[in-house]
Amino acid sequence: MSKIIEGLYYSESHEFVKVEGDFGYVGITDYAQHELGNVVYVDMPEVDDEVEAGEDFGAVESVKAASDLVCPVSGTVVEVNEALEDEPGLINKDAFENWIIKVQLSDKSELDGLMDAAAYKAFIKE
Repeated sequence: MSKIIEGLYYSESHEFVKVEGDFGYVGITDYAQHELGNVVYVDMPEVDDEVEAGEDFGAVESVKAASDLVCPVSGTVVEVNEALEDEPGLINKDAFENWIIKVQLSDKSELDGLMDAAAYKAFIKE
């Protein structure tokens, strides 16, 4: 059973956003890391890169597959999780703790188009 955390926003491509003020922490969900298996590499953007909702911002590679990362929100990358460069498997240990990028949100209304925990839970059961 995949872990789903209340209070986060979820996308159909299995990314989550944890909002704190004007910032969003973006990563992949527990469900996504289970589907991928052992993560061996995370391709991340640079700080100050612009990201757009619905656009790729990097990729996660596992022993089984590579998967593009699709940003659920638009904004400017203010931080990348550098720990993942040395230890990408942290995503497998706790996908929600080990976010991939921190974004300064440019349009908070985009969050309205994402799923809450209940909707995401129903979505992954389909």
